[in-house]
Amino acid sequence: MSETLVSGDENQGQPSSCRSTAGADWDAAAMYRQVLAAASRIQPYIYRTPVLTSRVLNELTGAALFFKCENLQKTGSFKARGAHNAVFLLDDDAARRGVVTHSSGNHAAALALAAANRGITAQIVMPRNAPQTKIDSTRRLGGQVTLCEPTSAAREAAANTLLQTTGGTLVHPFDNWDIIAGQGTAALELLDELPDVDVIVSPVGGGGLLSGTSLVAHAHSQATGRACHVYGAEPQGADDAYRSFTTSIRQPMHEPRTIADGLRTALGERTFPVIRELATGIGTVSDDEILRATRLLWEVLKIVVEPSGAVPFAAVLEGRVPITGRRVGIIISGGNIDLDKLPWS
Repeated sequence: MSETLVSGDENQGQPSSCRSTAGADWDAAAMYRQVLAAASRIQPYIYRTPVLTSRVLNELTGAALFFKCENLQKTGSFKARGAHNAVFLLDDDAARRGVVTHSSGNHAAALALAAANRGITAQIVMPRNAPQTKIDSTRRLGGQVTLCEPTSAAREAAANTLLQTTGGTLVHPFDNWDIIAGQGTAALELLDELPDVDVIVSPVGGGGLLSGTSLVAHAHSQATGRACHVYGAEPQGADDAYRSFTTSIRQPMHEPRTIADGLRTALGERTFPVIRELATGIGTVSDDEILRATRLLWEVLKIVVEPSGAVPFAAVLEGRVPITGRRVGIIISGGNIDLDKLPWS
């Protein structure tokens, strides 16, 4: 049975503006200013994605739903935001040596595009079992792809080798403050368009999007005096964020098993403290529930959504977050899916 963590009266997520955690010092107000700067920095290179609504889905869930469609973002996911922010913050000397990362797909393509827009090289380590469509996309965008065994150790070892040989800069997929600031711009746009949203639901894997969203919602709540609560949603078969939030200790990922390939990563040292302090809760959903939500979005909204991107809607659909009667922003994080291997085929 899937679980939900909800923090009582929802007072959690409204702390003072400055928090410090061993190994990851951060200041919410300063980080929000970085999100604002990122929005200006990346504006020439990304889309301001649309927000879609559906009377059918509102009636089905008993809430007013607003879908922030990052599946329609450049490269097909929100990752283009953080990647462009990180790449365009590099000084010229660092940029000349290029960038390096390891990723199963969406960050890989995003970094390849950002590097191309900056006119620098991008060395991308990808696991051999990454979806072929994501490998092909990364190469089309100019990324120099190195395939490795599908383990965290193999990915990190291959990336370290490239860092030593190229002198490039590692741009981590999520555990990087510049990445977090960039990802927060999706929620910034959503709240600019819909300032009276009560809840935002974001997928969570490594936590870059959820931590950035939490920072923005926290600043918005302080500025308006109207609470905007943030919930994470993750697969039941990759539930380290749920376990970490429950125990207040970052938990390891144990052999993730989920169709949501973009959410098989564990929370980072930087993302976890932000989520722990500013998010309100984490809900988990099964793969069957993810597939139901994915298919429903295809059929009703008429948009292409990957399973990872449908996880927040699955959590709403299955009642894993408290949304009845509320105005709810749902971040659809991506739409990169192998059309030859549709999950319901």
